[in-house]
Amino acid sequence: MSRIGKAPIALPEGVTVNVSDKNLVTVKGKQGELTQQVDRDIIVKVDGNQLVVERPTDQKRHRAMHGLYRALIANMVKGVSEGFKKQLELVGVGYRASHQGQILELSVGYSHPIMVVLPKEIKLNTISEKGKNPTVVLESSDRQLLGQVSAKIRSLRKPEPYKGKGIRYSDEVLRRKAGKTAGK
Repeated sequence: MSRIGKAPIALPEGVTVNVSDKNLVTVKGKQGELTQQVDRDIIVKVDGNQLVVERPTDQKRHRAMHGLYRALIANMVKGVSEGFKKQLELVGVGYRASHQGQILELSVGYSHPIMVVLPKEIKLNTISEKGKNPTVVLESSDRQLLGQVSAKIRSLRKPEPYKGKGIRYSDEVLRRKAGKTAGK
C-alpha cells in the first residue's frame, strides 16, 4: 500500500474542504481557495478535522493515483493555510530586478531588459541591497503554479557552471567546474 496515500491529511483550523459528487475537491482557507479535479476511481472523505484518500483496488494505476492525489490535496491544504515561497537570486555583474505591479523587469546581461507578466495569484517582491545579489521573492498558495513560474524565470538565464552567473534559487547548490587553464 502507498505510504503517502494512506497517511491522513490533518486539516488546520480555518481550512474547509468540500468534495462534490463529481470528485471536485475545493479547499478554502485564509490564503485563498484552490480546486482540484480528482480521478473518478479515487475516494476522498472528510472525517472531522482529517481528510482521507482511498483507492478501490490494488491495480498499478490506482496505486499511482492514490499517492498523487493525496500529495496534491495535502499541498492545497498547506497552501491555503500557510502559503508557499520561492526566492530567486540574480548572480552577475550588472544584473538587476525590479517590479511594477505584476510585471517583473529583469536585466540579466542581454542587450535589452526582459519583462515577465506574472499571474495575479502570485505575490511579487524584489529586494536590491548594496553588496548583495538582487533577489526576487515569489509567494502563492498554489504550489504548482509557483514552481512553474519560478522555473520559467530561472530558465531566462540559467546559472552556468564556470563563473556561477545566472538566475538561481536561493537554496540551490551549484556544481562548479574548473576552466581550461586549470587542466594544464
